[in-house]
Amino acid sequence: MSKPRVCVYVPIDASGESHRRFEAAGCEVVLGETSWRTGIDRDALLNLSRGSHALLGATIKRSPIERTFLEQLPELRIIAKYTIGVEDVDLGAATDRGVLVTHSPTEANWGGVAEGTVAFMLALLKRVRERDRHVKRGGWRDSKLLGTYVGKREDGYPGLTVGIVGLGRCGSRVAELLAPWRVRLLACDPYVEAERFQRYGAQRMVLESLLEQADVVTLHVTLTDETRGFIGRSALKRMKPNAILINTSRGAVVDIDALCDAVERGSLAGAALDVLPEEPPGDDARILGLGDKVILCPHMVSANAPGTLEPAIPWATDAILAALRGEIPEHVYNVDVIPRWLERFGGKALI
Repeated sequence: MSKPRVCVYVPIDASGESHRRFEAAGCEVVLGETSWRTGIDRDALLNLSRGSHALLGATIKRSPIERTFLEQLPELRIIAKYTIGVEDVDLGAATDRGVLVTHSPTEANWGGVAEGTVAFMLALLKRVRERDRHVKRGGWRDSKLLGTYVGKREDGYPGLTVGIVGLGRCGSRVAELLAPWRVRLLACDPYVEAERFQRYGAQRMVLESLLEQADVVTLHVTLTDETRGFIGRSALKRMKPNAILINTSRGAVVDIDALCDAVERGSLAGAALDVLPEEPPGDDARILGLGDKVILCPHMVSANAPGTLEPAIPWATDAILAALRGEIPEHVYNVDVIPRWLERFGGKALI
């Protein structure tokens, strides 16, 4: 019997310890020579993956794993992601093929996103960049650099209203971080239980009402057919003209042209974006020309030391070893596949 083949198409384990775990379990390990930064073309990825029982890696947006790709990997049991997001995998196709897709929602990742969200909010509201630049250019106190007070005060100032769209891990941590500021918290998430809103001190609202009332709107949703472009012209028109938008989820959930229009005409005060529909943006992208009204980050809000993707290495490694033993691993994303997967591979150990 030949060894089960594990293809690590985007290696991130510089120590090689996880690769040695696979080899110690009797696996053949094939390593790609690419990274999530440089990408890999589809043909190269397919050639690397042929004959594999498991695929492992970070994000490969330029070469998504789609249906025709999966059809050429008949023995594939699992695609394990070091990342939280799995949008570079055709989940429907994987489910139809009986292939598990797991992800790694480590606190190092989503906790970093939440902290970065608060940093974005404060940078915009407190005019941090503008004040720094003003002083370095020889200036000093200037009423044009007035910031915004965030929290509730004893003198009757009510504080800002912050709207959290998506009350999962990231959104909930943002709510926790803002609790000492005593802001008014609104949240929209039709997929979590009512008790969760109470736990994090957030008033449950439909999206339209949240957009109309919030001074800060922060997005923490996964990219699905439902959320793709859902912050478009009609949504932005509902927001207050002095409100700011923060997006640390996925670039495609915001209509970037509509956002640029809103900022340019003054119907939205500003935005902070860790993610964009096109990454990196083209040199002539409109979003690059909006000055201090927009903060841009190169999809790195979760990149903080110590951590980033490294804490996900044992999670993804354990997931693959479980699948090769014929067991259901933790953190399965496409849970609908489990009955079909068990029919194909349940109890059929390769290691």
